Amino acid sequence: MPAAPPPLPQPQENAGPPELLQLGTGTDEDEPCLRADAARNRARLLEAAERLVAEHGAGALTMEAVAAAACVGKGTVFRRFGDRTGLLAALLDHSERKFQAALLSGPPPLGPGAPPVERLRAFGCALLRRSIDELDLLLAGEPSAERRHTFPPRRFLRHHVALLLREAVPDADSELLSHTLMAYLDAALIHHLTRQCGLPAERVREGWLDLVARVTRTDTPDPGSVPPAVAPLA
Repeated sequence: MPAAPPPLPQPQENAGPPELLQLGTGTDEDEPCLRADAARNRARLLEAAERLVAEHGAGALTMEAVAAAACVGKGTVFRRFGDRTGLLAALLDHSERKFQAALLSGPPPLGPGAPPVERLRAFGCALLRRSIDELDLLLAGEPSAERRHTFPPRRFLRHHVALLLREAVPDADSELLSHTLMAYLDAALIHHLTRQCGLPAERVREGWLDLVARVTRTDTPDPGSVPPAVAPLA
């Protein structure tokens, strides 16, 4: 069996392990003594913004619409997030934190406790579900081309995939393969496949399971054997 190839050299600014997402939106959440009522108000505004994005898309999201949906004054939204860009950043931060928490401490197979191949399957299916549900928001927050692979949220997720690959296929180049797998889950590609090509979400999900099977040299699971956390997309 050939020796595992060396890891890819990392850019200087990326030295060290990937950190959890810290966008630092400049909101009260970043202050050490955040009042409980301010935290509740912020969560209420984010929940209202999430509903608006789900119903009308990120393009229709305005500070005024969020204020009306949350039954607060417009000035409250501006004080909390600064402007629309800050609001979108806070929404992305909120979504990323929930997804990271599921990976780090949620129930298996997405969270710890399942074999690496099962976790890879669950990871891709969960990220696909999230990407389809929040596609407009993810596209609106898409980093520029030169930052796409150094953007902290993407770097964290890719590192997670690389760790699972290292366990599942020790003799493979997990660093390069993790980039390949993450490319399949790219929000812009999901937009192209589901909205421009009209592919059903279930076919995209099955493509992910097939890709994982080929990369890890395992069998594609039968539909009936897929656990609830990897259930078909709605």
